Amino acid sequence: MPVTDAAMLCFALAAGLWGSAALFALAGLDPRLGRAALSGGGLVCMLGSALGIAQGGSGTAMLSTLGGMPVRFHLDVAALWLIGWAALPATCAVALGGAPAPAGRAGRWVFGAAVGLLGALGVFGLQDGVALLIAWEAMSLGGALMLLADRGDAAGGLAGLFMLGLLEVGAVALLLALAALGAFDPGFAAVAARFHALDFWPALLLGLLFVVGSGAKLGLLPFYEWFPSAYGQAGGGTGALFSGLFLNAAWFVLARALLDWAPGGAVALALGVILVAVGVLSAILAMLFALQENDWRRLLGYSTAENAGLAVVALGAALLFHAQDLPRLAGLAFLVGMIHLAGHALAKGALLFAADAVQQATGSYAIAPRGLLRRAPWTLGLGAVFAGMSLAAMPPTIGFVSEWYLFQTIFHDFALHGQGARITLALAGAGVALTAALALATFVKLLGVGLLGPRSDGVGRPALRYRLAVLITGLAVPGLAVALVWLLPWLGADPWPAGLGQAAPALTHGALLVPLSSGFAFISPAILVVVGPLLALPALAAVWWAIARRGLRRAPLWSGGLPVTERNATTALAFANAMRVFYGFVYRPSTETQRDYGSRQYFIQALRFDYAQTAIFTPLLFRPILRLIARLAQIFRHLQSGFLNDYLAIIGLLLLAIFTTVFFY
Repeated sequence: MPVTDAAMLCFALAAGLWGSAALFALAGLDPRLGRAALSGGGLVCMLGSALGIAQGGSGTAMLSTLGGMPVRFHLDVAALWLIGWAALPATCAVALGGAPAPAGRAGRWVFGAAVGLLGALGVFGLQDGVALLIAWEAMSLGGALMLLADRGDAAGGLAGLFMLGLLEVGAVALLLALAALGAFDPGFAAVAARFHALDFWPALLLGLLFVVGSGAKLGLLPFYEWFPSAYGQAGGGTGALFSGLFLNAAWFVLARALLDWAPGGAVALALGVILVAVGVLSAILAMLFALQENDWRRLLGYSTAENAGLAVVALGAALLFHAQDLPRLAGLAFLVGMIHLAGHALAKGALLFAADAVQQATGSYAIAPRGLLRRAPWTLGLGAVFAGMSLAAMPPTIGFVSEWYLFQTIFHDFALHGQGARITLALAGAGVALTAALALATFVKLLGVGLLGPRSDGVGRPALRYRLAVLITGLAVPGLAVALVWLLPWLGADPWPAGLGQAAPALTHGALLVPLSSGFAFISPAILVVVGPLLALPALAAVWWAIARRGLRRAPLWSGGLPVTERNATTALAFANAMRVFYGFVYRPSTETQRDYGSRQYFIQALRFDYAQTAIFTPLLFRPILRLIARLAQIFRHLQSGFLNDYLAIIGLLLLAIFTTVFFY
């Protein structure tokens, strides 16, 4: 059997297992059976991705007919890469990590996960517009079902409705763009021809519809504000699927629409400038708000929007180079986005599983100094630290590699013609640098305050399955960085998008990673993981010699003359308060203090302190829209009055309008 047929067989088996999990849930069987089918599908999916990449893409399968049209399925190398790495945290989410839904809702979570996974796989591979939209909506519905199963109360329902409302805005934009291009005909063969035949303004409008459609799921501004509310009500398993396969699928659709279908030249140039600007602003705002969060899940939700923004910046740079017929640089930028999303899926999954471990051990998702790392330093701690280092772009992790590549891509702005494109990338470099600095501070806070701190007697030991999930996905973060020098040449077997086949082999030089040329810049995580420990040996030897000669002396930590306890440890607010004050014009912070007195007002019995930041787009955009919808509902509520005479009058008015229209026209 050819390798491509074996890859397609793996994906068919994965889809079958995920479909079986949905049927098991509907039949009310033990949710553990459904989770086993989901995790088996994830493992087979990783195997299929590896086989497909080795051959240069999967085969093409005829699935069925939809409305008399054939439905075909095919996965490009880019899709296989994005699926394969995101399938690892997805598998851990259903097999090891992810807090199980409460009794009575576990089956709903399994059903939602199965529907969402099938939808994501369809978004990557389906080759016609109708099937793509169905898969797109299935992905959204599956996410909402998982969210409701995790929480199941009013707060979870409101977060789910807010998410679905914004996602439906994106779905309508995607529907309009596909319908205008005739993408509901069999296959996508004629879409690019229709897109290229349009004039500048219609083509730009359709490109913006694709940006809105995918941007709703990617969390581009103003859509990123559903991320903290949804992640804040979800378990780690749900968040891992949101940040992995679902996010990667949305980016892939946007890349396919703008790099494969959309025309080049002025249209690509304008869309590239827009994507770079929106991506940078989204990343900065999301990370600014992430720094102030004191909840693990909400912070990681904002971080997901930030990383999606950086991937969109890479895609915008690819469009700028594509517009000026620089295929190698366009391929470099596209590969940077792929590498960044793969590393993000692994690192974010590890930290979301760590968040569930924190909740299981302490009873809360709050970022507080409880000394949790003492309970599991080599399982929970090792994986979480590697994941946090990656999201903070620290070597030798894959996050450092992808952001280093992003900077090198931006530094190639001298190859562009025209001051507008050059200035765009120059400003993007400054914005990405600010984002990297904010990310470093954010994850120092998350790991330093959330996992360290004084010993707490009320903290339990996290369950083994959480620690295994964190360890597996966390160790994959530096593992991917080290293996990248051998993996990148495999990505050049697929000619899509233009320049990918030229760029992928040129990103390695021996054991070095290079941005097309070793004379421009180079790094080597593979060498760094060997040389780094060797360089540390002299320092470790000196410490060992000093201990052997003078002995080890233990002394209490100095904390202003006070013993270090939970009462005077650094809190999440204390760590980030300086930035909260400095960027007060963005945060518009609010502080509330409540005092409960006894029989006399001089004696305080309880003091409650709360602080918050004001969202930017919710009060200015989303709430006015909700008020308008509520007002319209009040106006038109009489259409459902329940009185037969009212209904007959409405029918009569409609008939009169129809007859009048026919009479005059």
